[in-house]
Amino acid sequence: MSRRRLLAALALGLLAAIALPATPAGAHAALVRTSPVQGSVVTQPPAEVVVTFTEHVTLVRDKTQVIGPDGRRIDQGRPTVDGKNLRIPVRTNVSQGSYLVSYRVVSADGHPLGSAFVYSFGKTSTRPSGTSAGRTPKVVAVSVSAARYLGFLGLILIAGPVLVLTALWPQRLPRRDPTRLAYLGVGLVGLATLLGLYLQVPYENGGSLLSASPGDLGDVLTSRHGIAMLVRLAVLALLAVLLRPYLAGRGGKPLRVALAVLMLVGVVTWPLSGHPATSNAPVLTVIADSAHLVSMAIWLGGLVMLAGFLLRRADDKELGAILPVWSHWAALAVTVLVLAGTAQALINVVTLDALLHTTYGKLLIAKIALLALVLAVAWVSRRAITREVPRLRRTVVLEIAGAVVILGLTSALVQTTPAGTAVAAPAAPVAPGGSAAPGVFATTLTSKLYQLQLDIQPTTVGNAEVHLYAYTPDGAPLTVREWKVSAALPAQGVQPVDVPVLPLTPSHATGTVTLPTPGDWQFSFTLRTTEFDEATVTTLVTIS
Repeated sequence: MSRRRLLAALALGLLAAIALPATPAGAHAALVRTSPVQGSVVTQPPAEVVVTFTEHVTLVRDKTQVIGPDGRRIDQGRPTVDGKNLRIPVRTNVSQGSYLVSYRVVSADGHPLGSAFVYSFGKTSTRPSGTSAGRTPKVVAVSVSAARYLGFLGLILIAGPVLVLTALWPQRLPRRDPTRLAYLGVGLVGLATLLGLYLQVPYENGGSLLSASPGDLGDVLTSRHGIAMLVRLAVLALLAVLLRPYLAGRGGKPLRVALAVLMLVGVVTWPLSGHPATSNAPVLTVIADSAHLVSMAIWLGGLVMLAGFLLRRADDKELGAILPVWSHWAALAVTVLVLAGTAQALINVVTLDALLHTTYGKLLIAKIALLALVLAVAWVSRRAITREVPRLRRTVVLEIAGAVVILGLTSALVQTTPAGTAVAAPAAPVAPGGSAAPGVFATTLTSKLYQLQLDIQPTTVGNAEVHLYAYTPDGAPLTVREWKVSAALPAQGVQPVDVPVLPLTPSHATGTVTLPTPGDWQFSFTLRTTEFDEATVTTLVTIS
């Protein structure tokens, strides 16, 4: 493609960065809070444990439990999901000590989220032992990525022959081999879809490759993810019937229209079964992801047809007519690829910090760098597009090789928590051992008007961050009209010092306080919830 087209695409991408709102994508669910607060010591045993996420989740059967200090389960009845809240009923006639809560849920985009945390009643004790619901076996995760990779590869092998046989194929050349390539693509997408449906079971439940049961498969097939995959299989079955006469040069306008509709529906099943459909801007992300897939398939599918057939079988006169047209098509496809990819990245990454310090961001940087290298190779190769066919063949092969790696990175990105979600989720104040992390104080304070979940870190002399989350007595987010926080050290004559508080949302505020002296600091929190209603709660925090 020309430098002007590439620069125009990048410039439009930059304009999109300015125009789009800086709000994080939904996609993967992330932990927001727990009640009781993880790592805290409560004075009364709770009647239920509540785990709140950033979005609606679905339970994974038999993966939620609460284990007491004696190693016995105290959860009773069935856990339920209420909007974004996972509620686990527990017995209240329990002994003092530490309790392990483990859970595994599935977010709206079909990706699992599992973890565990500890809270204590009355006093702390040795962390209870229990099975982890949070880990996905590596072989399962790799298999899911491999299935997605096969699907992308199959899509490319369908698009290339369809595009080239429709408009660029010399009439004198036989169509049998490109047709076989297209049917190989159909087979690969079908195989990838069937594997994806099956692998979704161990991916969700955290089991082995052979852990799928009929009930689990039924749950997957009736989910949004499963329905999208079933629609894709139906589209493939119809394509298998209609492609042969079309690629053979038979059939009129009705067949072309039917194939165009089928391919559009098939492509849309990719974003509908992943991150894009659950973002904060689903229409934009579904359109952007579909455009990204189509442009990728056209560009790379055309390259495969060039390297595999046209550069080997077409004569100089035919190539003189084909290559300039293909060059313009490739330039348009790459322009759309860059713009759609930019839109996706902005929605899923949001900030520079998220780009630089999350797994998703680092994979995206690697993908962009490799894409830039591939595009540079493409630009060099197009400069001698008709006069140096052997050189062009080599550079096309290099483009395809780079694209193979890009597809692998894309397959990994699909399974990775979007960067915006990763940085938006509050850090859990729990160490790997399950107790409160060193340097973190976390607890829940209650009044008649509200529950106040707070964490203060670090608990050492110097500046400390205070995070406050307000909820109704029933656990719903509570709108706070005014926040007041003060810190005092009565034992050493330090009078209450006001802590500046910045509301981030109606129910979440943060502030920074300087604690110059070690000791038991008394924190007071006054929350005004209406014009006339307010209440104050206090707690002691040991600063070392």
